Amino acid sequence: MDFTEIILTVDVRNADTASDVACMAARGGIYVEDYSHLEQEAHDIAHIDLIDEDLLQKDRSKAVIHLYVSPEDNPAETDAYLRERLTALNIPFSLSQAVCRNEDWENNWKAYFKPMPIGERLFIRPVWVDEYDAGDRAVLHIEPGVSFGTGTHETTRLCLQTIEKHMDGCKTFLDVGCGSGILSVAALLLGAERAEAVDIDPLAVKMARLNGELNGFHEPRYTVLEGNLTDKVHGRYDVVAANIVADAILLLSKDIRQFLNPGGLYITSGIIDLREREILDAFSSLGFEVLERYEEGGWLCFVTGVK
Repeated sequence: MDFTEIILTVDVRNADTASDVACMAARGGIYVEDYSHLEQEAHDIAHIDLIDEDLLQKDRSKAVIHLYVSPEDNPAETDAYLRERLTALNIPFSLSQAVCRNEDWENNWKAYFKPMPIGERLFIRPVWVDEYDAGDRAVLHIEPGVSFGTGTHETTRLCLQTIEKHMDGCKTFLDVGCGSGILSVAALLLGAERAEAVDIDPLAVKMARLNGELNGFHEPRYTVLEGNLTDKVHGRYDVVAANIVADAILLLSKDIRQFLNPGGLYITSGIIDLREREILDAFSSLGFEVLERYEEGGWLCFVTGVK
């Protein structure tokens, strides 16, 4: 089984945050090249003063993070996850890929993305799969492209399962940082009368619109906006959902209340368990009450409402 190496380069000042994002994205492990304190670390750790000349020539201003991703974990989705999360965190970056053997990873991962049930009522069907049995479930046809969100990652699966629990009486739905648009399309399939999605990435916006069309949803019932939340979104919603990293949730949550209808719910996912206390403290300070908590594989999803 061939692994894909994804090579992420960031300014060294952003190395810790970018490494946290990388750890969330790669089950196959990461390693970080950071030579900003090379001499001191060589002395303190290895107790040596003589350092190879090639190491001394390394760029001290950059950190290079290497991720190793198996085909089952969808390298294309991992790439998209990194792009979306780092952009949301305003971290400049560059990404490149290398395949352990000379194969086309962008397409090979599709062999491992199979049709699958999620929750009690949804069935996710990749558009390249023609034979499937969804039973009486609502079928969500999806072409993720390079946008995050297929349902295979715990964060997306948790969020979809949680959204399903709260669609009774939900007329309007907002998907913040929509990626592939999977959350908002699912909300429509589960009974929402209208959904909006917003993302700062134009490619994500394009894919979210495409996925809406694949499932028969168009404007005005389904609207996808490109830009920041507060700049582009207007009105109030019964449910607002955000499947993004903890830092982006901390930032966006300051503005969410103005988009919630009275009694509305704010559903957040993409939060690693190590950040739970920080997130809970932020919710409390912003006037949100945690109503439900779900966990899978070290990832958390919260349902909150205004106190």
